[in-house]
Amino acid sequence: MEVSGKVKMAASLWLEGIGEACCLHRVVLLCMRSNNLLMRTGQCFLLNGFIFLGSIFVLKSVVIPALWWILPGQCSQFVSHELCDLGGTLKFYSFLRLALIQLCYVLWFYPLYVFSIVLSTIWYNDIAKYGYAAMGRSKLTVEKGSSQNNSPSVQNAHHVKGPSGLGGVMIGIGQQVYSILLLSVFFLEVYATGLIPYIGKLINFLLLSWMYAYYCFEYKWNFNEVALDRRLDYFESYWPFFAGFGSPCVLAIFFFSPLVSYGIMAILFPLFVLTATGSESEQEISFEKHKWRAAGVERLPIFYVADKVSLWMLSLLPLEKGDQVQDRKEQ
Repeated sequence: MEVSGKVKMAASLWLEGIGEACCLHRVVLLCMRSNNLLMRTGQCFLLNGFIFLGSIFVLKSVVIPALWWILPGQCSQFVSHELCDLGGTLKFYSFLRLALIQLCYVLWFYPLYVFSIVLSTIWYNDIAKYGYAAMGRSKLTVEKGSSQNNSPSVQNAHHVKGPSGLGGVMIGIGQQVYSILLLSVFFLEVYATGLIPYIGKLINFLLLSWMYAYYCFEYKWNFNEVALDRRLDYFESYWPFFAGFGSPCVLAIFFFSPLVSYGIMAILFPLFVLTATGSESEQEISFEKHKWRAAGVERLPIFYVADKVSLWMLSLLPLEKGDQVQDRKEQ
């Protein structure tokens, strides 16, 4: 395929990803089907929107202006000019304002930030689980559908059975450890690219889009029991689609301060998790690789650096565990 054809195909997949991410009507339909999903989603909005972002709004709009009124920064704002004649008054007021604002962050925002991360992480999993069930794709439903299908190739592709017993448990743990390391290293890559002059922001935006897209679909792939190597292979094969899917979420948070960005992301992320759960654009991940639709673009090794660093870190573990993870990854 010519370069122009590949560019057109990449652009088409990118736009398809954006379209899938913006299908927010799925969220409404799923919440109408599940009261538990509606409750969890509402709790996310209450904690991260009303309480967290609301607290930031109160600080910026009420607390800080009040401190500037009580502890003015200019002599013209003093009721008595005698205070201004004292050389250290303005410096003392400035120090006191800064100390009180930092006290608000230390005693309220940072604990609330940590509490929100922990609780939201639990809720995101619940939201994905309830959304998955509301789609009629609970594990029981999937297994019934598979047994009625009587198609050996589809069943074998959908569930890749690993060793049973202690060996299977060790492989599962090793795979989870590798996955956590991989995504942690990739997150560090995302952070590092933001420090590159000129083109750093653009690369950072692209990597963030992939990261959020992977997180959104990871819940669905976990419930579908898709093997880690298959996820990474599919993700890197259809990289334009996932870059498009993650773009709306990143665009909404890219131009705000870190705390505000987190609050907005914490509200939007469960919505994109649900749109990913309802998406069928990547359903062929459950099929054999030769049955995947033609991407029309070359595979992009997005996780190459993260993979190499993660495997190097795992190699520092006892040899048996490291070999189990490596063998599982190569299956």
